[in-house]
Amino acid sequence: MSEIFSGLREAVKKFVTGSTSYEKAVEAFIRDLQRELIRSDVNVKIVSDLSTKIKKRALEEKPPPGLSRHDWFIKIVYEELVQLLGGDYEPDVIPKKKPYIIMLVGLQGSGKTTTAAKIAWYYKNRKLKPGLIETDTYRPGAYDQLKQLAEKIKVPFYGDAASKDPVDIALQGLSKMLEEKTDIIIIDTAGRHGYGEEEGLLAEMKLLAEKLKPDEVMFVLDASIGQKAKDIAEKFHSATPIGSIVISKLDGSAKGGGAIAAVAVTKAKIKFVGTGEKIEDIEVFKPKRFIARILGLGDLEGLLERVSMYQTPEEQKKIIEDMLTGKIDMKTIYAQIRQVRRMGPLSKILKMIPGFSLQLPGEEQVKLTEKKMDKWIAIIQSMTYEELEKPELIEKEKTRLRRIAMGSGTTTDDVKELVEYYKQLKKISLQLKRRKDILKRLEEQFQSMGS
Repeated sequence: MSEIFSGLREAVKKFVTGSTSYEKAVEAFIRDLQRELIRSDVNVKIVSDLSTKIKKRALEEKPPPGLSRHDWFIKIVYEELVQLLGGDYEPDVIPKKKPYIIMLVGLQGSGKTTTAAKIAWYYKNRKLKPGLIETDTYRPGAYDQLKQLAEKIKVPFYGDAASKDPVDIALQGLSKMLEEKTDIIIIDTAGRHGYGEEEGLLAEMKLLAEKLKPDEVMFVLDASIGQKAKDIAEKFHSATPIGSIVISKLDGSAKGGGAIAAVAVTKAKIKFVGTGEKIEDIEVFKPKRFIARILGLGDLEGLLERVSMYQTPEEQKKIIEDMLTGKIDMKTIYAQIRQVRRMGPLSKILKMIPGFSLQLPGEEQVKLTEKKMDKWIAIIQSMTYEELEKPELIEKEKTRLRRIAMGSGTTTDDVKELVEYYKQLKKISLQLKRRKDILKRLEEQFQSMGS
């Protein structure tokens, strides 16, 4: 997930582990909350109203039997932030009819073309057959960009670089997609206007919608727009029936929080968020899961959903059991690395485990580059069965270290780095095992939040 509201996780950790009185801890947390929300470009009045609600509930409400005031306060913060981002809803992302036509609209530079490919990737990985159509006749390179992305994810594509008629291109594309028997047809449109100059774009969008009769008009909004998102979303929402919104480029913009909060005020539902530059960096937007991960409470549902795309149920069960019980060896790491290359950074996966994200080391300590992963796979493949089960032996005997490095075509420093990574992961896993009571309490708290 992006670093939007990243300071909140640290504020939660400080609140949970602090030794000051409850009242002082609440005051300190609210100050941290206000600072983080304003840094994330959330409107000052919204921040003030939110702070007032949280403080009032924190000081007046009494926790149920068996739950501490500190735990109850985190639940209050969680509930109020969920409301800020649109409330408790889950977008209906799987179409009930086939073919289902989605038309993407938005301003220039909002990331529509990349988002189109991301959405196609999302549906393809859910056993549906998507197709892509490019109708942007204004932006040089739009045709080539989407064509290359379609080829990369191996889905049907249609466009006409020589045509200047977006309606004709779209109609021809729809005909081809029907021949291809696609389940979902995603149409990328032009976005040649900037903020404050949307009239021409809105007119073209209306024309396309009238001629194509899409099942859903999906508005793509750049996270960096911040609080302007509210005005833009309202204009598009009033001009044509916007079915849903995609927040793109949420992987580093401090204004992303402002964009999400602003759009939520319009009551238009956010369906997807783009969380990185890669094709697979797209997620269904569910406020409860989003806030749970921001606060460090984890997201078991998201973890299982992400893992299920790449692993059998037996493999899923084993990898989670290994992480939660301390049974880590090189075979575990090998299996993880093979999956991580498709699932995303290991840090993202670990953050989804309730209770785990508050104990994580720094981002760089768990971040694996593809190049490094390739080296480590080769190193592990050069180990004996005994070394796979007891990696500690490699450090004790230098002959093993040299043999593995030579056999894998790497250096002894590379092998040492892998062993060091194993030790760090083992240490984290054992800490988690020793603190089962804390994990259980956090899991129960997370589950109660979802009920």
